[in-house]
Amino acid sequence: MSTATATARPGAVLADLLPASRVRDAALVAGGAVLTGLAAQVAIPVPGTPVPVTGQTFAALLVGTALGARRGFLSLALYALAGVAGVPWFADGSSGAASVSFGYILGMLLASAAVGALARRGADRSPLRMAGTMLLGEAVIYAVGVPYLAVAGHMSLSQAVALGLTPFLIGDALKAALAMGALPTAWKFANKR
Repeated sequence: MSTATATARPGAVLADLLPASRVRDAALVAGGAVLTGLAAQVAIPVPGTPVPVTGQTFAALLVGTALGARRGFLSLALYALAGVAGVPWFADGSSGAASVSFGYILGMLLASAAVGALARRGADRSPLRMAGTMLLGEAVIYAVGVPYLAVAGHMSLSQAVALGLTPFLIGDALKAALAMGALPTAWKFANKR
């Protein structure tokens, strides 16, 4: 099957352009986990909040979109399980499930599956749909992460929103803008090959 045929096929994600095999799938899952772990090391503390700005959420959403729902979920599950087991690749080189921000990692599991399912429906092929996909993925992450922060940090939900959501909205808009250009451009490049 040529690349042009693969890209035209409904239900394809970027990872489907590679020759199919179990080795490919395992490498993509592991690679997505490593990418997320590396992106988590880009962490900028936000004064007054226990949650840093990281590249982790952006990577998790790109992994889900590029790999599809199943492989994206498995990749983020591998990332989460390895981090809980002690691999120091959560934000700032941390590991374990004791952090008040661990709920965001759990949210990334669900978000990667959600954006991957949307990508299979073509949401990653136009800038506007990609922006909506990223914003939906971010919303899923916050829907799990903010209540977890409230419970784990012994604070009210409104405090958790003020500390774990509001300071990050501008950055999330920038991440969505980056994805608006990156994934549709990748598809255009693939279609030309």
